[in-house]
Amino acid sequence: MATTTVPPSPSAKLNRIGLEMTNYKGNKTTLCAGCGHNAISERIIEACFEMGIEPHRVAKLSGIGCSSKSPAYFLNTAYGVNAVHGRMPSVATGAMLANRHLLAMGVSGDGDTASIGVGQFVHLMRRNLPIIYIIEDNGCYGLTKGQFSATADLGSKLKTGVINDLPPIDTCALAIQLGATFVARSFSGDKRQLLALIKGALAHHGTSMLDVISPCVTFNDHEGSTKSYSYVKDHDSPIADVNFVPFFEDITVDYDPGTTKDITLHDGSHVILRKVNADYDPRDKGAALHLLTESHDKGEILTGLFYVAPEKPNFIDLLNIEDEPLATLPESKVRPPREVLDQVMQSLM
Repeated sequence: MATTTVPPSPSAKLNRIGLEMTNYKGNKTTLCAGCGHNAISERIIEACFEMGIEPHRVAKLSGIGCSSKSPAYFLNTAYGVNAVHGRMPSVATGAMLANRHLLAMGVSGDGDTASIGVGQFVHLMRRNLPIIYIIEDNGCYGLTKGQFSATADLGSKLKTGVINDLPPIDTCALAIQLGATFVARSFSGDKRQLLALIKGALAHHGTSMLDVISPCVTFNDHEGSTKSYSYVKDHDSPIADVNFVPFFEDITVDYDPGTTKDITLHDGSHVILRKVNADYDPRDKGAALHLLTESHDKGEILTGLFYVAPEKPNFIDLLNIEDEPLATLPESKVRPPREVLDQVMQSLM
């Protein structure tokens, strides 16, 4: 449940809605020291603070796994639901249908998403539900001794010497193909890029899917692993320098013509991509899928904003749900009158 917001101290730095950073923090982490998941939580805290997100409007959702513990470590005053393994998308959909004014933030893992939860992930992406869906991707099962997950790269090696002989599921390519409207990949160690992408996801009103490579320091941070810190740093290939300008700030930086792409999101915020490789357009679904396939064949870990389609209607709009949250509608509005029920029964005869 939500709790009371902590009053600011006299010397604290306040954001645009008068809250200090303390209001966006969570409990002390119990994850391994150096875990990439903690860095992601820190960027979420920073992004929500700088964007002026009201913590009590956020619904934090997760499944099961190391990643699914992360919501405990940010936004203490937000609502939180720890769902069944792989079933977080169903809970998130129900929450958003009940109250469209919530800001849903789901945190999952590569096992929770791409193995036991892959069926739910598929349907969440095709519906374009307004949700920020973060995959903390380490290529292994950190809670059960580090076995390969479905996102582990072909030829990757475990600490035990076992080689992965199965091809990986690319969650970004899958999300783009199915209908998600903001798809990106980043690295937990790239603070600047990850922060900009999370801010962009917060401003987007459809499904924002972020696959964040987050090395497991206990089981998957060794030579031979393609999800280790050293491997990702050596093979990281950003498609652009990502900048984000929120709707409450003016764009004051003058970029050289022909080197940038400026994408306006629903709330008036801007994602600015500078020095884009090969004149890449993130609004082109086919180009995004081709780029991901090409980089995978080269052994590169492509990062950045791959695809965005801010003009597409989200699931809530498609259902024509009225503005007042369903959870607070009176019985007189949600209970059909007797004559309507009689008509329904008559139509079934």
